Amino acid sequence: MNLVTATRDETRGGSDPRWGLGPVPDGAPREVREILTSRGAVRWYAGAAISLIWFLSFIPLLTADGLVPALVPLAILALFAAGFLAGTPVTWSLRGSRRLLPAAVLFAFSFALFPWAGWEIRGLWTYVGVLVAMAVLPLRLTWTILLALGAASLLAGIALDGWNENILWIPAILISISAMMAAFARNTAAMVELRATRDHLAVLAVERERSRVARDLHDILGHSLTVITVKTELAGRLIDIDPERARTEIAEVEQLARGALTDVRATVAGYRGVSIASELAAARAALTAAGLEPDLPGSTEVVPSERRELAGWVVREGVTNVIRHAHASHCRVRLGTSGISVEDDGVGPEQPPHGDGRAQGTGLMGLRERVDAAGGRLTVGRSDLGGFLLKVTL
Repeated sequence: MNLVTATRDETRGGSDPRWGLGPVPDGAPREVREILTSRGAVRWYAGAAISLIWFLSFIPLLTADGLVPALVPLAILALFAAGFLAGTPVTWSLRGSRRLLPAAVLFAFSFALFPWAGWEIRGLWTYVGVLVAMAVLPLRLTWTILLALGAASLLAGIALDGWNENILWIPAILISISAMMAAFARNTAAMVELRATRDHLAVLAVERERSRVARDLHDILGHSLTVITVKTELAGRLIDIDPERARTEIAEVEQLARGALTDVRATVAGYRGVSIASELAAARAALTAAGLEPDLPGSTEVVPSERRELAGWVVREGVTNVIRHAHASHCRVRLGTSGISVEDDGVGPEQPPHGDGRAQGTGLMGLRERVDAAGGRLTVGRSDLGGFLLKVTL
């Protein structure tokens, strides 16, 4: 869940504050022991235990008739303290309005001390307000409950001492401390959401980088290995009839292999670029070696400078596919200010393209990603020459 989703859910009353327990798969139950011993719960205990100092003010009230008669109310007070400490971790494990259950139970349990403390139990309701605040409920609901608790505390004070200015202290403390804890809880939840979003973005960045490396390696090795294969076959045929030409082809294979290795290293490092001019030169050599007649433009000036790298990728992938799959004798490349096309007179597409002509091959899928990222459009179909047409509109 990101911050936008969290805000939207909160507006609907469905925000999920289980940030105290870490990631929880939807619907996955948690054991009570796991909830109460989680890292978030331990941090909560460390801070919440300090607030229990306020309980010292109840001890004289509960032991007024002696220590032995006070054992029962002191035990109840200890159970109340334990319920308060455990209440927030349990709240984090619940969803929606059920996050109010621990606070409701603690409020009801405070009345167990009524026979000994009377309406002085209103001093314990601040702990109830803190549980409500830590539930990270919608703001309107949180403030409604806190104001209702404050009003109940005020009425209890009137019932205990009548109307005077001193009865305002406990409601004021209850509302102010609870409001402060609500702000703290929301800030903490927001920070955890930010960390989760950061981690998610890091994962996406890794996935994008993996896709880039896989796409670039395919484009580099697919083209280079295709040309190497063609030249090696040619050298094998020439080795007996024209040894000098065969040696030339083998030397070019070595250069291609070294160039491919350099490109692979540069791709992994993320620094490699592609030039339309160099790709046209490489395409001419590759097509000639494969026995195809190249029909290539003599200038690249018509292509906008910001599109020349993408045009280079189109030429590389298109010519590689012609050499590999077309069984053609002629390959034509056309450049324009708004597009580029690669076509041949070979066997053509195996089946008519559907819709916008989306291709399913790995290389064309990688090329489509590049074109889409640049705001262009890639289509495939049958060429005027009778074979395959690869067209990119920029």
